[in-house]
Amino acid sequence: MSEINIDKIGLKVGLEIHQQLATVKKLFCNCSPIETNEYTSKFSRKLRASKSELGEYDPAALFEKTKSKTMIYYSNPSSSCLVEQDEEPPHELNPEAKNTSLLISVALNSNIFSEIYPMRKMVIDGSNTSGFQRTMLVSQGGYLDIEGEKVGVQSICLEEDAAKLLQDKEETREFSLERLGIPLVEIALEPIEASPAKIRKIALTLGRLLRTTKKVTRGIGSIRQDVNVSIRGGGVIEVKGVQQLDQLEKVIEYESKRQHGLQLISEKLKSRKIEKISKENDVIDVTKIFKNSKSKIIKKAIESNSEIRAIRIKNFSGMFSYSPYEGIRIGKELGQLVRFFGIGGIFHSDELPNYGIEKSEMEQITKLLDLDQKDGYVIITGEKSKINFAIDSIINRIEESKIGVPAETRQATSTGETVFLRPRPGASRMYPETDIPPIIVTDEEIKNAKNNIPKSWDEIIKEILDKYKLNLQMANQIYDSKDYDSFEKYSNTTNCPPIVIANTYTSTIPNLERKLQKPISLRDEHGGKIFELIGKEELQKEAIEIIIELIMSGKAKSVEESIQKSSLKNITDEELENICTSVIEDNFAIIDGQGTRAISPLMGNVMKIVRGKASGEKVNQILKKKIQDYLNKK
Repeated sequence: MSEINIDKIGLKVGLEIHQQLATVKKLFCNCSPIETNEYTSKFSRKLRASKSELGEYDPAALFEKTKSKTMIYYSNPSSSCLVEQDEEPPHELNPEAKNTSLLISVALNSNIFSEIYPMRKMVIDGSNTSGFQRTMLVSQGGYLDIEGEKVGVQSICLEEDAAKLLQDKEETREFSLERLGIPLVEIALEPIEASPAKIRKIALTLGRLLRTTKKVTRGIGSIRQDVNVSIRGGGVIEVKGVQQLDQLEKVIEYESKRQHGLQLISEKLKSRKIEKISKENDVIDVTKIFKNSKSKIIKKAIESNSEIRAIRIKNFSGMFSYSPYEGIRIGKELGQLVRFFGIGGIFHSDELPNYGIEKSEMEQITKLLDLDQKDGYVIITGEKSKINFAIDSIINRIEESKIGVPAETRQATSTGETVFLRPRPGASRMYPETDIPPIIVTDEEIKNAKNNIPKSWDEIIKEILDKYKLNLQMANQIYDSKDYDSFEKYSNTTNCPPIVIANTYTSTIPNLERKLQKPISLRDEHGGKIFELIGKEELQKEAIEIIIELIMSGKAKSVEESIQKSSLKNITDEELENICTSVIEDNFAIIDGQGTRAISPLMGNVMKIVRGKASGEKVNQILKKKIQDYLNKK
């Protein structure tokens, strides 16, 4: 295994940014786009693929159909209505969302159409109750400026967000409807040859441009990056669900390695002259061979009346496990592929005997399939209703491995790897929306958008530096934060120092979210009360973490209760003086040895006693004076 040189493989990356808009209502109804975990009703649907206007099926839709899952939807009338349930036609387009999409188009120098035509994009993975997503092409062309370099914009669309996935089980998929129908803008950038680090910078710049409009939502899930990755001579891979910039870089690096690895595997397969697999002659039922198997997976399959088939692949021995780069193998690709049919039982000859499958069983398969040493095989278990679809997919994937990188859609994982999701959609996926007439864009609307182009990121950061006296790093962090509006509000309405408020939102709260296993979200009014008390000098900034941790861990419901439980009431100056005197008297030896440098260990001793009840600055001031007085008397 070797290391990949990304510069030599012709890497091309195109970004598609999906950004939720901060509107009062959803795109085609009057429901509020609010999050809720309480659902008052539930219903189910079975979605099926239908032909396009040209009489063709979309390959991605057909793939989803083979899973035969029942979709279950949960709803709450506070965040969804009959439109989301597809029991009522869509209402008129939300004008606020329309104007925001025009503003973003103007900011990206894109060419706005005079008429916008709503379309239906077929989606039968369950994330849309209707089986399609409404989308509208608002503008084409334009560019994003990256430090003087222009990155082209392909298109800007206004569309509905999908339902929120709650659970994905073997037979069912569960969704909630509060997110369905929230306005999104989709911005597709031109594919460019660039390093993962540069693509990250492009995504960061675009995300910041969107945030300067103050018309987009923030936080995890509010912005998603789909990444189109290809290398020289390979198909385009669409990777969905990238939510973090660090994850974006890792995904591009992984896909570069995976795609080049598949090309190296393809070259090796060409030299072997792999024969085309015949479903009639090369797929054989081997259930009887495993009737007394010790393999847990095989036993479970037999007990559930599943079938066990073997697929013969001529001249394929050693190719399942051949790994040009670490973790890149055809065997791994096949395992990911069949998982989407709800099939977990798949083995290949390169990894056997293993998993409870014994050598004697392998010998019987070798004889039954008439294999020689150069041949390989796959064993697959599954229900009768699913196994044929899975076998077809395996055969197709083996054929595709001969040509290198097949075009497909993949899902990003939290580690930065990708897994198979579905085939790439085709042109048959899109057709006109018949319930909504074309939408006119007036000259006045475009003029209004041009008059409201937001200030640049750098201009806004300079204003934050001047107004709130933060350092540059903190100014960037807080403006990048989902809590910037709260920071601005409490910096202007309380006497709490802005640096304390900014640090709470960018450091204290995120650290506690990582620390606690199931943190409860901090409400805006909690922060407001804390900053108000600090501004009135009724609470010390050192108490912030203690108070917030009690609330986020569920041990307190309010700031007042948290203060009471942790005994964080401010101590008097006299009490603080007495505590400092006591600590000094207990540590004369340290002062004698270290002189004024003794303030550091003594400060730690005092803060253990008064943490959250007195400010560190005041403790430092008292200790300095008392230590100096002691040294002067010696």
